[in-house]
Amino acid sequence: MGAVSEGTHPPVVTFSGEPAKVRLAVALATAASFLMLFAEPMVGTVRTWWSDPEAGHGLLLAPLALWLAWQRGVHRDARSERGVGLALLILAVVLRYVSALAAEAFVGRASMFLALAALVVWGWGVRQLLHWWLPVLLLALSVPLPEIVLGALALPLQFKASQLGAAMLSARGIPVHLDGNVIRLPGHDLFVTEACSGLRSLTALLSLGVLLGGLLLKTPMARIALVALSIPVAVVVNGVRVFVTGFLVIFVDPKLAEGFSHMTEGWLLFLVAFAILGAMTWGAMALEARWVTPGRGCDAGQPMGRASDV
Repeated sequence: MGAVSEGTHPPVVTFSGEPAKVRLAVALATAASFLMLFAEPMVGTVRTWWSDPEAGHGLLLAPLALWLAWQRGVHRDARSERGVGLALLILAVVLRYVSALAAEAFVGRASMFLALAALVVWGWGVRQLLHWWLPVLLLALSVPLPEIVLGALALPLQFKASQLGAAMLSARGIPVHLDGNVIRLPGHDLFVTEACSGLRSLTALLSLGVLLGGLLLKTPMARIALVALSIPVAVVVNGVRVFVTGFLVIFVDPKLAEGFSHMTEGWLLFLVAFAILGAMTWGAMALEARWVTPGRGCDAGQPMGRASDV
């Protein structure tokens, strides 16, 4: 069994009795095999991150997850579990084969990340995977979802945004007739399309909630609460966006409902949602500082770059 390095250095596993050239050859063969087997889903995932606005957050989350794993290093009690790692690797290869037969991109991507987890378990065990729980969650959130799932999520979000926007416009005394995702105003019809469903901002806020909770909060309940609260924040802020758009269409200029002005409005309201989530995080940190006994927080709340107990 090898000795495990820890600290601020990248994770390294050394095996006593094995020449350095043998270890290097095994590492290169493993990397080459991984690239050959998962080249297609890897390239497809990066292409989707780059071209699909609904999946663009992966360009930020994936490198961030790798950096966090590097910073956290290897757990002091990590031990190789080759049997479990081999079983997971076989399952990943089977899923990769199935995805190739069915031409299903999501299964191929899932098999790629499962293979990465299998290699971690093979080298350092399940404890190391738990030690890297935050990078693992961020990588999972970066996986682009199938179109059928995105469509099933976007439609109810469209209706909810339409309902909230119409209710706020009606509260301002503006005559409103809601027809599904169409808000009928005097002289104008406001369509809440799939792009305006708020799915993009919901995904971004969920990822941000996971990141802030993992880095700044100490207790699992506080982290779960922060992630859960990010959902209504995203929904309400998107409803406010629909309201603001309708208000501008009625009282300022109908052209403000499209183009650069509409996009700028969306970014500004996302910054508002970001600030709300940040305020919630600050409030949770204050509550933890008051009620949580020092030293009882989870390892993710401790300084980065130092291995600790799970």
